Amino acid sequence: MRTGLAGCAAALAALSLLLCVPAHAARPAAPGPLGGTAAESAGAALAARRAAARATAGGSGGLDFRRCPDAEELPGPVRCATLRVPLDYARPDGPQISLTVSRVAATGAGGAVRQGALVHNPGGPGASGMYFPLLADLPGWERIAAAYDLVGYAPRGVGRSAPLSCQDPAARAKGPVQDPADPADPSPAYKRQRLAAARAYARGCARRAGAALPYYTTLNNARDLDVLRAALGERKLSFVGASYGTYLGAVYATLHPGRVRRMVLDSAVDPDPRRVWYRNNLDQSPGFERRWYDFRAWAARHHGTYGLGATPAAVQASYARVRDAVARTPAGGVVGTGELRAAYLQAAYYDDVWPDRAAALTAFLRGDPARLTAQAAPDPQAAAEAENATAVYTAVLCNDASWPADWETWDRDTTELARRAPFEAWANAFLNLPCASWPVRERQRPVAVGAQPERLPRTLVVAAERDGATPYPGALELQRRLGAGASLVTEKGAGSHGVVGGRNGCVDRHVERYLLTGATPGWRVTCAPHPEPAPVSLDDRAASAHRALLPPVV
Repeated sequence: MRTGLAGCAAALAALSLLLCVPAHAARPAAPGPLGGTAAESAGAALAARRAAARATAGGSGGLDFRRCPDAEELPGPVRCATLRVPLDYARPDGPQISLTVSRVAATGAGGAVRQGALVHNPGGPGASGMYFPLLADLPGWERIAAAYDLVGYAPRGVGRSAPLSCQDPAARAKGPVQDPADPADPSPAYKRQRLAAARAYARGCARRAGAALPYYTTLNNARDLDVLRAALGERKLSFVGASYGTYLGAVYATLHPGRVRRMVLDSAVDPDPRRVWYRNNLDQSPGFERRWYDFRAWAARHHGTYGLGATPAAVQASYARVRDAVARTPAGGVVGTGELRAAYLQAAYYDDVWPDRAAALTAFLRGDPARLTAQAAPDPQAAAEAENATAVYTAVLCNDASWPADWETWDRDTTELARRAPFEAWANAFLNLPCASWPVRERQRPVAVGAQPERLPRTLVVAAERDGATPYPGALELQRRLGAGASLVTEKGAGSHGVVGGRNGCVDRHVERYLLTGATPGWRVTCAPHPEPAPVSLDDRAASAHRALLPPVV
């Protein structure tokens, strides 16, 4: 479940996948009260106490913030530090790993009183939040940046935080990739090919990560977050999480309800343990299909600009012509049907890419493949980052919960799903299939979000009603589990993934008020949708996607 980069594998029907069990150590059997083991819970508490003690002694949060390394590509006002955390919280004095942290201090503009650190997780799992302090200079963030230090970090495995890799990044940059001729009905031969790729990928994760592989989990991410809170010198956590970051925040709140100060959860993952993660991934495909329709309907309304057809079906036919063409002759020699689908999946995430994507189809059909190549071609410069994001995504989701180990289940469920949601159903299944043969003996049991022993303070959930990546029922379930203090702000009729931060003024006002005062707008409130993007003619400069497209998103 993520931004829809195609991943590994499906398989021959009648072939059962056997769960590979190499020599990774099994987790101790003694369960903790809410998740993990008693030893891990005790080790996490010890690590947080030690970080808090260092913060008190150090006077500056216990983290040595200095000029950021050039590799982070962050400007001067942002400062960086590293945070040491245990690889295995059951052994708090055992091997340690370093997480990178970024911060810009509260500006105090307008006489604002500092309210502490606001920590951000952008999702994935596999995305880095190191850029978060840059938001201090953007419109709409001024009052929040005046009151809070904006703190980003790269979770374990991401970027320079004990980076995880499962394959040679150069292998990801090679194109073109050709999807099945019928995306709703892959052939048995294609399934065999993808099954082999999935198994190879899982083996690569085990080979490259070694004994560390089992420790990339949401529970450990939540423990790391608590150590970060303590190292920043904060008694309670103020947090903004997007997409997978909402699940991380919800798990943290369940484990540490008394340490939550403010919590904004934007584009919510369904935290029901029965849906983590296999069912959640199935739920994405119908959502993506709805958003794919929304894009086609928008392009049809602007047929006068793009000439792709006056109905969604006609736009689909235009897309199919492009797909057939790149299947025969890849655009620019590097864009096949796989790259095409991945590029247009972004239209199911963010409507601000719609003008560019429509213009690229139009230009291609008029004989100019340059726009499409520029938007869809693999970027060799980003290959290592993309491979790292995929590795972390896969490891966390596969470690977090049990997945079906038999191919028959995957084949049955995805075949049925692809009949009504063909655009991404099989690609999403192939992405996650390494989890069927994942080389870790014991998976985690998903945390029962909402089972915290004490009532949470007020929290704020934000969701777009037609979000495909994190379908709206997940926001309703998250609010229910967080309890009476949780407020839900819904952007009606909209579907862009990630609502907070400049897209919708109504939503942003609710978020700002909550972060600055703690006040929520009520049990459930709605905001009108943000305006659809305006069409851009081929004679004009195409609208660029101002939003950073996230790595793997759950």
